[in-house]
Amino acid sequence: MRFLAKHILESSDFQVVAEAVDGHDAVLRFRELDPPPDPTVVLLDNQMPKKTGIEAAAEILAEAPEQIIVLFSAYLSDSIQAEARRLGVAACVSKSDVADLPRIIEELVAQRA
Repeated sequence: MRFLAKHILESSDFQVVAEAVDGHDAVLRFRELDPPPDPTVVLLDNQMPKKTGIEAAAEILAEAPEQIIVLFSAYLSDSIQAEARRLGVAACVSKSDVADLPRIIEELVAQRA
């Protein structure tokens, strides 16, 4: 799914500057972007090894509260979505809506501009 999301984003002229194999790696990769390109959107799968997307989002947002984060998951329960909103995650997207990622990200970036 990570490769499909990357392909869809790059096909829509987005630049993917980092990829992570798990939640811990996602936080480390974000920290390596010092400073991150503007705008930067972090796309996190909620079901990652070592740390969930929610856990990784909490760490990233604690360091960078204005960071745009999209939580991407095959299973978005009401409780996951509520926790994501509470943390400040900008959007929750079902993996079945992977083709909509470019539009969703463009809208989120436009809202922050």
